[in-house]
Amino acid sequence: LTVLNAGRRYLKAEDLSGKVFVTSGLGGMSGAQAKAAVIAGCVGIIAEVDEAALLKRHKQGWLMEISNNLDHCIARLREARKNKIALSLGYHGNVVDLWERLVHELDTTGELLVDLGSDQTSCHNPFNGGYYPVQLGFEEGKQLLSTNPGKFRTLVQESLKRHVAAINKLADKGMFFWDYGNAFLLEAQRAGADVAKKGANKTEFRYPSYVQHIMG
Repeated sequence: LTVLNAGRRYLKAEDLSGKVFVTSGLGGMSGAQAKAAVIAGCVGIIAEVDEAALLKRHKQGWLMEISNNLDHCIARLREARKNKIALSLGYHGNVVDLWERLVHELDTTGELLVDLGSDQTSCHNPFNGGYYPVQLGFEEGKQLLSTNPGKFRTLVQESLKRHVAAINKLADKGMFFWDYGNAFLLEAQRAGADVAKKGANKTEFRYPSYVQHIMG
């Protein structure tokens, strides 16, 4: 319902075939986002840093395909988008790398490859394993978290700023992003990322919450 209503509200589309939804997180929320993309008929690319979670969702049938290669992900995205094939593809890697690659594609080809975007990393618990910084691999991140949590926190906040910067560039070109109630925008704001709504008070974000904007 969230994905379908996002398409209706933001894209003015009842049919989401050929549309692309990019997000992250295949852990506690299971493969719900991946399954939703396929039910809605669009292309869903879901990033996950934890390979065990990714493989589990694939084995359970929530995910159609998995890949750890961004070139392959972009190629599959283009193919499924062009042919209007419903697809859920799990990217084993950091979602910031995926967002920045989509910005690179936009900068080099002029093509906006994503229509809808969100995030389901556990940003209600960002400094204790809920969000892993793009600067480190998953295992490196886990090790740093246990040995130097202060440094881990700093890297998470730097990563959140990069995360938002990439989303902002794509949103400026027409992608529609929403907050999934996981405190992503709140923690990004605390990190110093540009998420404030222009001309509004400091408690308002430039992107809406799915509760009010989409489900409501």
